[in-house]
Amino acid sequence: MASLSDRKVAILTEEGFEQVELTSPKEALEAAGATVHVISPKGGKIKAWDKTNWGIEINADKVLSDVSPDDYDALVLPGGVLNPDKLRQNVEAVAFVSSFMEEGKPVAAICHGPQMLIETDMIHGRRLTSFPSLQTDLRNAGAEWVDEEVVVDNGLVTSRRPADLEAFNKKAIEEFAEGVHQE
Repeated sequence: MASLSDRKVAILTEEGFEQVELTSPKEALEAAGATVHVISPKGGKIKAWDKTNWGIEINADKVLSDVSPDDYDALVLPGGVLNPDKLRQNVEAVAFVSSFMEEGKPVAAICHGPQMLIETDMIHGRRLTSFPSLQTDLRNAGAEWVDEEVVVDNGLVTSRRPADLEAFNKKAIEEFAEGVHQE
């Protein structure tokens, strides 16, 4: 496994993130040596969604307004239906994600997380996957949507659902270790 001991990773989330789509990548990244910060627009405690009901509460490590994309080497966007829907309406959150995309820093988004990528207006021509219900939205944004466990496109890692987490985490670690990806 690649070492991420020199990498700082941001996990951007809001209330309603799918619990395992945050906890599993976070644990995998930390096991690989990365410093991982959970970042939320309001900070404090944020509540997870766990399959069919509310799950755990976690503390955000940082408030979005207090950090810069320059502080991080890579970004994770967990899914959950509520989380990306709230984030994509937040101008500051969209700007944060856009900065990673503009600079070619690796980004990993799972399930409904790719909704945030639509808001960046930077997925035209990119190959990716997501939860199946997003395929029309992603195609309308110019992406090539495919139904695969994990898809990597020049530093952009996407997966469909929690069942894909093992492959998602492995590829995210590989891409994060590689660093910035130029077009």
